[in-house]
Amino acid sequence: MQWLTLWFPFVAAILVSSIVIFISTTLLNRHNHERTADQRLPRQLSVIALIIICLIAIILTLPVSESSRNQVLALLGVMVSGVLAFSSTTIVTNLMAGAVLKFNRPFRTGDFIRCNHYFGRVSEKGLLDTEIQTEQRDLISIANNYLIANPVTVIRASGTLVTADVSIGYDVHHTTVTNYLEQASANAGLTDGFVQVVALGDFSVNYRISGLLTEIKGLLSAKSRLHTAILDEFHQHGVEIMSPNVVAQRPTDPTKAFIPTLSSMKVTVEAERDEKHEKVAFDKAEEAEQHELALETKQEHLAALTEALAKASTPEEKVALQNKVTACEDDIARVIAAQSETKESR
Repeated sequence: MQWLTLWFPFVAAILVSSIVIFISTTLLNRHNHERTADQRLPRQLSVIALIIICLIAIILTLPVSESSRNQVLALLGVMVSGVLAFSSTTIVTNLMAGAVLKFNRPFRTGDFIRCNHYFGRVSEKGLLDTEIQTEQRDLISIANNYLIANPVTVIRASGTLVTADVSIGYDVHHTTVTNYLEQASANAGLTDGFVQVVALGDFSVNYRISGLLTEIKGLLSAKSRLHTAILDEFHQHGVEIMSPNVVAQRPTDPTKAFIPTLSSMKVTVEAERDEKHEKVAFDKAEEAEQHELALETKQEHLAALTEALAKASTPEEKVALQNKVTACEDDIARVIAAQSETKESR
């Protein structure tokens, strides 16, 4: 019976720990597929902490001397400390950076951002990294610490300036060039266009046209439309964009103008092509933005319904509001599940 007295606490601790871990993981992982990555991470950390606590409880019930138990506990502490020391520096740094980004909210899902040579639309914001989708439709995960340590340019939702540079020879007066460039900006769908003389070159003058784009989702196609409008405007008025120093490289007839014939293609075809480019390039970022906006709207609606339910006076009103609350919670669960599917479909 002495061996039973010695080993019973140890066996009981193993059984109780196993049951506790099993129940905890089952409860924490319930509906796990309907949660976002940010919601799953705290639950996963809780399971890890629970396992460490159970290991300590099992070690304390070992049927050995107190000094031996202390040595085993010290060994466990050294192992955990070593793992944390080697792996947690970067993780903790990115976690803190992710918390700062969530608190300051310098950008939202769907925004265009530029960080050094990275440019694209934000498709996912996590605790450790931020994912952007480039104009080539590629997905790039940037560590949150990198975004904190480097300047991030965010294109404002209210609009951004689209610019284009062009060089025109000295034989064309600058007022003429300014008028044509401003008209090209208007034809490209930009507002408040203005022209700057950027540089006076040896053979030509460098101009820059800038116009305000209010619908930033069409940023890529807006640049292409502006370049196309500049070509059409100058060529229709018989102005060469090619710099005069081409004569030194390839002798040509001085009376020959390098202006192509006007295409008979309709503008609507180009507009459809530009719209298709935006949809294909930023499909995931666009879908993620729509899901986040829908989730925020439904959460605000749920908060309003919950507040109204607390103030309801009659039983009929409470039942009706409770049904609306349940339906709204179901909608939120479906949106979160759709978010998870979007993140997993890479």
